This record gives sequence, C-alpha cells and structure tokens, in this order.
Amino acid sequence: MTTSKRPTTEETRIHRLENILERLDIEKLFPKAQPVEVELGAGDGSFLVQYAERHPDRNFVGLERLLGRLRKIDRKSRRAGLVNVLLIRLEAAYFLEFLLPPVSIDALHIYFPDPWPKRKHRKNRLIDARFTGLAAAALKPAGLVYLRTDDMDYFQQMTEVFSTASQFCLTETPAELSEVMTDFERNFHARGISTLRAAYQLRESAQGSPVGAKT
Repeated sequence: MTTSKRPTTEETRIHRLENILERLDIEKLFPKAQPVEVELGAGDGSFLVQYAERHPDRNFVGLERLLGRLRKIDRKSRRAGLVNVLLIRLEAAYFLEFLLPPVSIDALHIYFPDPWPKRKHRKNRLIDARFTGLAAAALKPAGLVYLRTDDMDYFQQMTEVFSTASQFCLTETPAELSEVMTDFERNFHARGISTLRAAYQLRESAQGSPVGAKT
C-alpha cells in the first residue's frame, strides 16, 4: 500500500503518487480515519472545498488531470484550513480501477464530466456500462453515486447505464447536497440552463462486486 505524510494546514494537499501500480491505503493519507468520498473531475474545486468545509467528519479525494486546476483547489483548501481534502492528478477511470482498494469509499461525485457530444467520440465518456462495475467494486455497502450534467444526451446515457446495472438502485439526491453548486453550475443557471441530477445506491448484496459482475 502507498502511504503519505499526513498534512498540516500549511502543507500542500496534492498527493504525489510514487507508484501508480499499487493501491492506495486511503485511511493513512488523512489525519483522521473517517468516511471517504471521491469527486472524479473536481474542476476548480468549488464543490469539493465547500462540501468539505460543511463536513469535517468526512474525508474527500479530488481527482483532476490538469495540474493548474489542482493547484487552484490546493490554494482554496489551504486557505480554508482543510485537512480532510486530498488531491490527485490522474485519469479518473484508472484511479477508480487500479488505485482505489475494493470496498473503500462511501460516495462518488461526478459533476459535469466532459459530454463528448460528437457521436464518434462518445466512447470517451466516463460514465458507461463498465463504469458501474468499477464503482460497485470501490464502494462500501450502501455506497452512493451522485451525478450531475447539463447535457441531456449524456444524462440519458448515465441513467440508462445505471438502470440496467443490477448492483445499483435509484435514490434521491439530498437537498443539502444539491445546494452546493460548482462554478460551472452557477454559470449554467445564470444562462437559464438546468442541472440534470441522478443518484444511485449500491445494493448491500453487491458489496465489492468485480467489474462487470451481475447480482
């Protein structure tokens, strides 16, 4: 398992991966062992930092491919004095499949992922039939997946994928969670573009299901 020095309020929240072939020991990356939630594609961190401030009783991992975005989230997290935020620069699907240990997290947040609108590019979308197996393997019993997008076509794909995944059942997005918006979301609302939301809960009988497993 990969380990890391626990951060102080002054130290960077960006975790340097020494080995991308070993699974992380998530609990050892935070000062306190508590429930872990992951945001895949944290953007500028507007959601992650707000939600982590509201929930000091949870630990949060933010994934981003762009170093500039991670540095921005890092500055916001340190200004807020958050020690329950960890940032990783890596592709989301790879992180989910190869770095997260099985049955290790309580929730996944995926907000406004790239919709890849052209038909020939849709194979690049993060949320596809394989994604549900990866999520099921990483989540703890009754773990949650929260989705948001402004793209109707992608939303339909998301809901179809999860509706046919026997590991998951549809659930409600808590009002308190919906209130915490990303900067993208605020801009969309200002332009009259609605947010499409969905939430799914892992069935307890599907705990730690391998990729593509059926229950």
